[in-house]
Amino acid sequence: MTTDTFQIKVLFPGFSVLKDNIMEANCSCTLIKGPINCIIDTMTSWDGPKLVEALKENCLSPSDINYVICTHGHSDHIGCNYLFRNAIHIVGFSISQRDKYFLSTDFSQGDEYKIFEGCSVVPTPGHTLQDVTVIFKNDKGVYAITGDLFEKEEDLSDESIWISAGSDSEELQRKNRQKILEIADFIVPGHGSMFRVPDHQKIPKK
Repeated sequence: MTTDTFQIKVLFPGFSVLKDNIMEANCSCTLIKGPINCIIDTMTSWDGPKLVEALKENCLSPSDINYVICTHGHSDHIGCNYLFRNAIHIVGFSISQRDKYFLSTDFSQGDEYKIFEGCSVVPTPGHTLQDVTVIFKNDKGVYAITGDLFEKEEDLSDESIWISAGSDSEELQRKNRQKILEIADFIVPGHGSMFRVPDHQKIPKK
């Protein structure tokens, strides 16, 4: 099984807009489709019908999803987890299926969880202390589905954007943002469209 047999698609780009002291926001929702199907960040609990319809348009149903991965536990990233009853759920640092929690992966110690060759879940705390990122590689490059480690592309030049969105540790978030910038070609941020990492953001490999 190679990553050539997989497709990555952002089903819904996220957004966040502050209006009259109310933040209107929803997260990006991403599908990795292939012999193993993964959905990353399931939006709010009000989004069930449109998420089911989006899967149908991609010839899938919720029962076809093998892994639900939520980059952290905020309500706009986990709301439709209930749809995926056959899947293993990874929510931040917790890995579970039904009432069983799997303890062999310790994200707090830097462990990675391998979904398949070319796709893994890595710890990237900062926005919350249990944030994770999905790394997916194919012939077009390395994709990082980061949740709110990156709020949107504009925060590459204006860090006040991701700081104002909330950060449990700005120090860790800066460190993990840089780590992802060094390895990724494309980033799916928590509340914006997928973007290509600019060359000037990368540190040349020695």
